[in-house]
Amino acid sequence: MKPRDADGVWAVVINWNGGAEDNLACIASLLAAGFEEARIVFVDNASSDGSREAAQARHPRLARIENDTNEGFGGGANRGAQLALEAGASAVLFVNNDVTLAPDCLELLLAAQGAGPELGVLGPRVLDARDPSRLWCAGGMLTWRQNLSTLLGHGQPDGPAWRALRRVDYVAGCAMLVSAEVFAAIGFFEADWFAYGEDVDFCWRAGRAGFGVATVGEASCVHAPSSATGGGYNPRRKYMQGVNSVWFLRKWGGTREWARFFAYDVLTLPPLLLAGAFRGRARAVLAKAWGIASGLAGGRVSAARLEPGGTWLW
Repeated sequence: MKPRDADGVWAVVINWNGGAEDNLACIASLLAAGFEEARIVFVDNASSDGSREAAQARHPRLARIENDTNEGFGGGANRGAQLALEAGASAVLFVNNDVTLAPDCLELLLAAQGAGPELGVLGPRVLDARDPSRLWCAGGMLTWRQNLSTLLGHGQPDGPAWRALRRVDYVAGCAMLVSAEVFAAIGFFEADWFAYGEDVDFCWRAGRAGFGVATVGEASCVHAPSSATGGGYNPRRKYMQGVNSVWFLRKWGGTREWARFFAYDVLTLPPLLLAGAFRGRARAVLAKAWGIASGLAGGRVSAARLEPGGTWLW
């Protein structure tokens, strides 16, 4: 059943070699939640695994954007949002291709949006696909420590305590509903960040512009975290986090925030490397250290660097 007031909402799915099955499951969940194919923008970042073709064959009425290169989450999301807004969208739901929405997810998000007009950015509670009885997150808060922020409820059992409306510093970009008014006020994602941290930055900007950012705990989705970059504690993901943590600090950090970052995220790297040598994580720790150094030197994440064999670390 289509939720009330859903006609103005568009969905944007960003895919980069995400696998045909994941994409089709994601799109099926959007349709079940009330979207029409024509209001789903499928943004493909130059995939080569057949996932783009499979989505087209199953759902020919999707609004499609086919990028010639991998523009990352930020670049792909921006292109999809621009198309939706030009078509008159009142809000845009960004969805990772490895996410499936609960059937009532959109309805509950829209109900919360209507209950608080100042709420400009909303997200559902996100369950972990590896064990859906546990949370991946219920939004997040800035800590200016490891990775600068923390995912609320990460790894904890799901339950009634997580099903409230909760004001947060950010909601995860894997499932994020943004009103058109927010884009008009603050613009789009930082495309130069490629992936990781641009959702935190976007929500932080929205909050500073006077919009509420919240997790709607009654709404839910299931997420297979970091599937496009290998999942879990992997070198590519940690490299991107390292680079973009520095760029976030350049933009928003003061002396205290930089000091906390160095104390908790830089000085801890040597013991993490030692521990990682025994847990198979040494390359990921080195990748994060390299990312931090690259960011400090002014480097950015690039698609070429992330390709398999782009460095000896992956």
